[in-house]
Amino acid sequence: MGRGGWSTAAEVLCVRLDTIGDVLMTGPALRALRSSGSRPRITLLTSGPGAAAGGLMPEVDETLVYEAPWMKRDGAHSGGADDRAMVEALRQRRFDAAAIFTVYSQSPLPAALMCQLADVPLRLAHCRENPYRLLTDHVPEPEPQDQLRHEVRRQLDLVATVGATTPDERLFVTVPQAERVRVHGLLAELGIDEGRPWAVVHPGASAPSRRYPAESWAEACRLLARDHRVQIVMTGDSSEATLAAAIQSRAGVPDRSLAGKVSLGALAALLEAAPVLLAGNTGPVHLAASVGTAVVDLYALTNPQHTPWGVPSRVLFEDVPCRWCHRSICPEGHHRCLREVPPDEVVTAALSLLSS
Repeated sequence: MGRGGWSTAAEVLCVRLDTIGDVLMTGPALRALRSSGSRPRITLLTSGPGAAAGGLMPEVDETLVYEAPWMKRDGAHSGGADDRAMVEALRQRRFDAAAIFTVYSQSPLPAALMCQLADVPLRLAHCRENPYRLLTDHVPEPEPQDQLRHEVRRQLDLVATVGATTPDERLFVTVPQAERVRVHGLLAELGIDEGRPWAVVHPGASAPSRRYPAESWAEACRLLARDHRVQIVMTGDSSEATLAAAIQSRAGVPDRSLAGKVSLGALAALLEAAPVLLAGNTGPVHLAASVGTAVVDLYALTNPQHTPWGVPSRVLFEDVPCRWCHRSICPEGHHRCLREVPPDEVVTAALSLLSS
């Protein structure tokens, strides 16, 4: 890599402007880049939430936060001044190469233009249209017409085109030891006996189309606790604390919620300790995979590429003709792909992983 080529770079910029789960699923590709050629230093350009994930990934030497105006985001953006400042910051760093990672429904060209303006000489991405000189290494976009790959495989295949491979394709994060200690203390405070079966339930998701109904979560938790004595710990961000409390109340289980109370590092420690995670297709699923924890994934059929990678899992959904809609809100209004998954199926899946 580098000013000479992809085999000699010392500084590589990796652009992944999505959030936590997508960044984690890019980890194996970053590992491949870091272990190839001259073993370059990896800088991750990402969103604020993505930077929290990057901070736990051993492949990432540094993170830069950028809320790109072409990405879906709730945060403020002050207009062109932010963009010009980021271009100049990247130019000052004199990166040798940039790998731009996107899902197949995103265009890499805004990020490619930014990297070109920042004088990054080598620029790699999947691209559906002809990028002309915006990309020096252009991989034609084959999805979804010709094939569908898991997001992890998609990004590994991308970097393999410039000679970057790795035999270790796991997701992985480094869990801070201090967070491990804290989490075991929190579990004790909640009255969790770690010698008995227990599970983490993460009921929220950023998109309404990816949320299993709260009443179904409550019934699954009630059955697990009442009939199988499984202890339940709820998680979520601060905006999901009310949801977690409502599910616990409806299920009639003890108030054992850490929603809005732990950092991403502490959540990683909690999931590392947990026998199983129950969640929708959301970032904590990939965090659980990064610490080797089994997952029951209530998987809305919005995108086919984000199932748990490399860990024991049960992926539950009701097949529907409108699958792979890529929508944040169910376009049909019925939400059948999740609503028709019965809670007792969730319970059976959880028990099968707890007993394995």
